[in-house]
Amino acid sequence: MKEADAFPVLETDRLILRQVTSDDANSLLKYLSDIDVMKYIGLEPFKSIDDALDEISWYKSIFEKGTGIRWGISLKEQDEIIGSCGFLNRVAEHYRAELGFELSKEHWGKGIASEAIKNVICYGFEQMNLQRIEALIEPPNLPSQKVVERQGFIREGLLRSYEYTCGKFDDLYMYSMLKQDYQER
Repeated sequence: MKEADAFPVLETDRLILRQVTSDDANSLLKYLSDIDVMKYIGLEPFKSIDDALDEISWYKSIFEKGTGIRWGISLKEQDEIIGSCGFLNRVAEHYRAELGFELSKEHWGKGIASEAIKNVICYGFEQMNLQRIEALIEPPNLPSQKVVERQGFIREGLLRSYEYTCGKFDDLYMYSMLKQDYQER
């Protein structure tokens, strides 16, 4: 994943996963300003279009540096970004990356996150040659735990006071899926 590489577009039955651009800033601001969406993200709810543009810049920078890739999630019949998912904290020499995702509240409970994540995991193992995909999830975030568990992730343990975000220390469950787990599914 270098700047010269074209950003891959992934397609599912209902979704298009594509690069997020500055044209999508209002869509991001709409759901990333929602306190419920941001509750377990480790960031304060967005307050301005500049917050959304900073997030989009971060997506671009991790892709260019090869440390991650973040797709915007849109429904096929609409081009509006309703969430994002992808990889961050990629460590190429160890063939691992961390999965991250969030979704606009009005689309919760419809299987959209699972559908997107399934394709992102496939991309990670088959195109990025990952051996291990991790997901770090706060213990009270039961919906996200269920999403990754349905995909076949295994909870490995609790990382106590692992992150300091929004003025507090957060415990995080460490989940993982290995390439052989993925191949066996």
